Amino acid sequence: GTLALLGEAFYQAMYLAPTEATMGDIQRIFYYHFASAMLTFFFFFICFAASIVYLALRNRDPLRAMSADALALAGAEMGVVFCTSVLIQGPLWARPVWGIWWTWDARLTSTLVMWLIYCSYLLVRRFAAGAPMQTLAAVVAIFGDADVPIAYYPTQWARTQHPSPAIAT
Repeated sequence: GTLALLGEAFYQAMYLAPTEATMGDIQRIFYYHFASAMLTFFFFFICFAASIVYLALRNRDPLRAMSADALALAGAEMGVVFCTSVLIQGPLWARPVWGIWWTWDARLTSTLVMWLIYCSYLLVRRFAAGAPMQTLAAVVAIFGDADVPIAYYPTQWARTQHPSPAIAT
């Protein structure tokens, strides 16, 4: 079922949607770029919320705390996958449209920093062990989620190369 829906969505985005007048076919990347960015924020929020639950319950309800910790890890892994996708798709679009692969624009840079923070979270999870690792990882996740609004709002705070947000603030 899901594969059929994904196939249909791909078909509609690539073949049925009209070609954009000024950008041409390269505009089609936005069907995936924007969705990937929103899923990045969603999964990093799951990691953030589950990390708070882990910290709150780790001494009172270890079983539920471990479940929250597992959810936080899954959220971070999925968030890094989608954030990686965003950081690849953006330059693929930018080169033909802006004439550059990368600019140290506020939104691009803060998204890269967010990706690095959550990669650090995954590295902590991989190379440390035990309850101190889980606590440190939860703190890194909470710190990392503070970068989400910094990655989302720069186009409203200052002039940037990046387009304005597509969702109302």
